[in-house]
Amino acid sequence: MINTKVNFCGIEFKNPVVTASGTFGFGMEYNQFVPIEEYGGFGAKGLTRSPRAGNKPPRIAETPSGILNSVGLQNPGVEYFAENIMPILSDYDTNVIANISGNTVEEYCEMAEILSDTAVAVIEMNVSCPNIKHGGMAFGTNPKTVYELTEAVKKYSKKPLVVKLSPNVTSIADIAKAAEKGGADGVSLINTLLGMKIDINTRKPILKNNTGGLSGPAVKPVAVRMIHEVYEAVKIPIIGMGGVMSGEDVIEFMLAGASLVALGTGLFSKPDLIISVKRDIQAYMQRHSIDDINTLIGAAVMH
Repeated sequence: MINTKVNFCGIEFKNPVVTASGTFGFGMEYNQFVPIEEYGGFGAKGLTRSPRAGNKPPRIAETPSGILNSVGLQNPGVEYFAENIMPILSDYDTNVIANISGNTVEEYCEMAEILSDTAVAVIEMNVSCPNIKHGGMAFGTNPKTVYELTEAVKKYSKKPLVVKLSPNVTSIADIAKAAEKGGADGVSLINTLLGMKIDINTRKPILKNNTGGLSGPAVKPVAVRMIHEVYEAVKIPIIGMGGVMSGEDVIEFMLAGASLVALGTGLFSKPDLIISVKRDIQAYMQRHSIDDINTLIGAAVMH
């Protein structure tokens, strides 16, 4: 028998494949393509303290081997999710990873406290948000800020707290170590890379917000490198993401150090991607006589 179960932060995932927040709605939308219970877990759409309408369109732009997005965290708010959406999701046999974004430490703490009283399995804290009390610089770009934020939110979270790291930093390993020191139970990476696309006829950026987050296969080599750097730097487990399009990609991310691997942009082009991904993983394990997928985590041999 092949074992694909992974224990992540004390929670059993029946397989290591999850989804990246912002690419999977609140899960139920994908049931028309494939049962969401095929996943070990999924990252729900990012939540904020109050409802948000998001940015003005255009807010999606295609690029070679990826997309730029500037959706702006459109969501119904954490309280609506806790009261109206999570009760429905709790009936499904899969783990829900709730993603939170805030502009102040207090907002993050309040959201963690609200979600702690729901059936979510994990709280993922997006630190790529502007700290409005400190000049708008993103929380996740400074190790000291990440440490202080994580330490504060951890006191309010009864669920495992995973810090989602931005790749738009000098040293992602230093940021990961700061999250670990602050009490994070795990980290997830990479978030999107900052990019821009300009219409050469209008001479204006395609996106109304000018810049957006780049995701898709184009970012995958960056993600693999950063996951490995973080795996070497911390002892807490990793959710890896960034351009995953196949079961082979999942294996590569696990070899780099990820315990769980998220599908994201690939779901836009192939909503039932999970089916072929799981099939590819099984085939790889059989081909290489691997009976436990956990033996792959961090097993890449560096020169």
